[in-house]
Amino acid sequence: MPSGVIPVRPRSCALGGGSAVSPTLAVSPTLAVSPTLAGVSTWDDDERAALVALLRARPQGMSWSRITAEVADLGSARALFDRYCPPALFGVGDAGTDLAAEFDTARRDVAAWRTADFRFLTFADADYPARLREVHEMPPVLFTRGRLVDADRAVSVVGSRSAPASALDVAATIATALSERGLTVLSGLAEGIDTAAHTAALAAGGRTVAVIGTGIRRAYPASNRALQDRIAGDGLVISQFWPDAAPTRQSFPLRNATMSGYGLATIVVAASELSGARIQARAAVAHGRPVILMEAVAAGTNWGQALLGQPDVFVARDPAEAVKHVEGVLADEQQIAALLSPPRE
Repeated sequence: MPSGVIPVRPRSCALGGGSAVSPTLAVSPTLAVSPTLAGVSTWDDDERAALVALLRARPQGMSWSRITAEVADLGSARALFDRYCPPALFGVGDAGTDLAAEFDTARRDVAAWRTADFRFLTFADADYPARLREVHEMPPVLFTRGRLVDADRAVSVVGSRSAPASALDVAATIATALSERGLTVLSGLAEGIDTAAHTAALAAGGRTVAVIGTGIRRAYPASNRALQDRIAGDGLVISQFWPDAAPTRQSFPLRNATMSGYGLATIVVAASELSGARIQARAAVAHGRPVILMEAVAAGTNWGQALLGQPDVFVARDPAEAVKHVEGVLADEQQIAALLSPPRE
């Protein structure tokens, strides 16, 4: 199986993938599907296996987002698989790969993922985070450890791995305040700001979610293995990569987009010109999610200055003002929800 991210080297109709890994799943064989996926009526393990096979193969060089969109439109991963790799062609593919055997490998993987110490979800499963479905970069599969919460009210607290002690204190103060308000602290389990935010949320007795840039079986950095296990026990760890995937240059930007999609808003505590937090802030603006920049980020980076004036981009002078902006975001969300709710009789 590829050790990298889900979009792997395209190989026409042949399925790349190598040997199977042995991961988990706590999903029933057939699940009701989210109403947002109107074309999908039933979703069983054959469908999940077909989706996995498509993601490994990327027939005709299809991107993962296009595969996801076409599966949703067709209402079936198996139908899409058969379109590009019809049963009549099963046998040895153009890259010397036995397609039927590869599909069976995907089936075995899905079955193995049921008994692992993590959970496997596809975008068509009912428990897939609903807010994440709203963004174009929606990962087609997720691997999780911990407790999924419906409509999780999460706020990202992100920033530099090499932030100074004063910025770490700001991140911890914000995370503590969010936890005290019953909000989930969302971050990427990296060194620096991420670690400070996760640790403070746990210390406050709050919920924290880590979206990681590796497979669910790995920890990066290795020094955060214990913290990752604790978050899995008390909160949630999410990966969009194959279970044994090592970190790559591409995996962290993808992780940042997923964090933005999962959360209600993003707070950037400290960041440089090339920080991954810059990628998340831009993704959040594209997703229509509010972004809160600490004053040093807004004034001290070209990308921060460029974001000023964009809709729902705010500047905070201190942790209290950052949390005040979050409270405003929540109030706006509640007002919109009230307007969209059916009138009482």
